[in-house]
Amino acid sequence: MTTRKEARAARAAAELDDIESTLVSHGRPTDAERLVARLKELNWTLGVAESLTGGLVAAAVVAVPGASAVLRGGVVAYATDLKQTLLGVDETLLAAHGPVHPRVAGQMAEGARRALGRGADPADVGIATTGIAGPVSPDGQPVGTVHLAVSTPLGSRVESLQLSGDRDQIRAEAVTLALRLAFEAL
Repeated sequence: MTTRKEARAARAAAELDDIESTLVSHGRPTDAERLVARLKELNWTLGVAESLTGGLVAAAVVAVPGASAVLRGGVVAYATDLKQTLLGVDETLLAAHGPVHPRVAGQMAEGARRALGRGADPADVGIATTGIAGPVSPDGQPVGTVHLAVSTPLGSRVESLQLSGDRDQIRAEAVTLALRLAFEAL
């Protein structure tokens, strides 16, 4: 038989364990983790079209445990002609403005939804990246010119940015900002 004092001590220890387990933090979730969690809540799927980031956005999503529940796939359309043939970017737009243009990014995101859907149903969300990471610009636009896009059933959004840093820094920042843009669109 336990005394009242022992019972109180046991209750206090149990409450302390509950408090400690509540206060334990595993750090702030990454942008990719937040996006995957939100897509799961919505029961939505994701397709990614990348040029500038060369697969890094898809890789960031794949790094999240359980990403297979939402990620349909990714297309790295680095060559200009692949943006048209794989993603349906308007050939006239590409000829007039080249592959680094806000409308190209928007059409890439829409194309990712179509190309990476299931049957006739598009993916719910498309993310796209295009830009110039350097060290030199092939078309005269400044290094660090970046266009990010997200397309959902609710509409599309494009962000045009001028990022600074070296090639790796520009690409890494573009990944972070693309994931945030998609999360904010949901």
